[in-house]
Formats: sequence, structure tokens, C-alpha cells
Amino acid sequence: MTPIPPLRRGLRPEWIDDNQHLSEAYYVLLFGDATEHAMAHIGMPPAYRERAKCSLFTVEAHIRYLEQVLPGEEVTVTTQVTEVDGKRLVFWHEMTAAGRLRATAEILGVHVDLVAARSTPLPGDVRAAAEALLADAPKEAGRVGRR
Repeated sequence: MTPIPPLRRGLRPEWIDDNQHLSEAYYVLLFGDATEHAMAHIGMPPAYRERAKCSLFTVEAHIRYLEQVLPGEEVTVTTQVTEVDGKRLVFWHEMTAAGRLRATAEILGVHVDLVAARSTPLPGDVRAAAEALLADAPKEAGRVGRR
């Protein structure tokens, strides 16, 4: 399977806070967009949710804000799959701008039956697609999904 393509976004003026950099909430928004983008790549686009009545819910996230993102910059978010099991996926996102790492997010998602409102196993094809993308987690990872 081909790697998850990077997600690129320009910043909107309303995303800039009084400190003249990307507001904290919009890092979360951009990482959420990257999660949706990754879900579509492994077989869970919006049409999947409509058809299967299932989706991936983020149940835990760890974000590191490493360097500010400034007005006018374009961000790129790359995504890796670092863990997959019966019902769970872990995505590792890295946000860069101007070639520098600005933030990371580690996202734990659980596959949920939307009708029953409970977790349910990933379909075989989705799990296989995610497993085909498995990559070693960076040393900074490992903050979500531990009990």
C-alpha cells in the first residue's frame, strides 16, 4: 500500500491568536483533519461511515507544541500508523512548516459501531491496510494507549 499522502493546509487569519501565531485549538483542528485524511486512506472515508455505520473515535491524544507557526505559513502534516490491533489504531502525526518540525500528535483511535455506541473490531480490509502501513514509532511516541 502507498504511504499516507501528506496533508497541506494554509493558515486562516482567524486561526492566529493575540500572540501572532497559530492558536492552540487550530493545531488540534489540523491534526484532526490529518486523522480524517489517514482514515480515508486506509478505507474509512465518509462513505464508509454511512455504509458500515462505524467510525474511528479519538479516545486519547498527546500533542507536543515544539515551535510556533506564524501567519502566512503553510503547514504539512505527515502521518504514520504505529500500532494496530483488533479495535484500535495509533496515528503519529508530524506538523512541519518551512521545513521545520513545529508539532507532533499521537492519536489513539477506537473503531466504534455508531448504532450500538460501542467499540467493535476493525473490518479485515481496513486492518490489513493499516497493518501494511505500520512503521516504527519515533522515540517521542508511546504516550497514548498505555494502561
